[in-house]
Amino acid sequence: MKPHAPALRADPEYFKAFAEIMRRIEQALGKPAAVKGPVTICIAGGAALHLYTGSRVSKDIDAKVMARFLPPGNLEVAWRDADGHARLLYFDTQYNDTFGLLHESAYDDAIRIDVPGVDSRRLDVRLLSPLDLAVSKLSRYEGHDQEDIAALARAGLIDARSLRTRAEEALPSYVGDTRRVKTSIDLAEKLVRRSAPR
Repeated sequence: MKPHAPALRADPEYFKAFAEIMRRIEQALGKPAAVKGPVTICIAGGAALHLYTGSRVSKDIDAKVMARFLPPGNLEVAWRDADGHARLLYFDTQYNDTFGLLHESAYDDAIRIDVPGVDSRRLDVRLLSPLDLAVSKLSRYEGHDQEDIAALARAGLIDARSLRTRAEEALPSYVGDTRRVKTSIDLAEKLVRRSAPR
């Protein structure tokens, strides 16, 4: 059973910039008749985290496009945050999910979101579920990965037991040193327990 979409908490101006990039990707798909069914794009990384929690504004969009896709050259948008600071959001054409920890069902379980101005019959925009987003941060598990997992826990979007279960299910297909990841799982479980709402 797929998780329900939680309310998005992104900075409104960030979300406008994000939506503009998604619109440009949809336009790059060509004429409506050229697209048979929607092309799915799944957002990961800091962009997904910010959309879910409103924390850590990411300047790039990590995403997997589930189709052969030649990205156009205009996938960056300038925007201003709540303090009036100029920011830039861009689509990362170099994103690669091969070396991260990812559950085999992560893309199937990704959560569809509505993006203003984007025709979901042509471009189906999804976010990695909060749980899979947290799992994807375990293979590296550096400072900002830990902060991201804690932010998801504080928002009540993940729990420690589910994180451990999902991460352990993902381990058999991981390319890399699983001993290090197992340590990260242990540490992240404790972090989530500490960070969860009381």
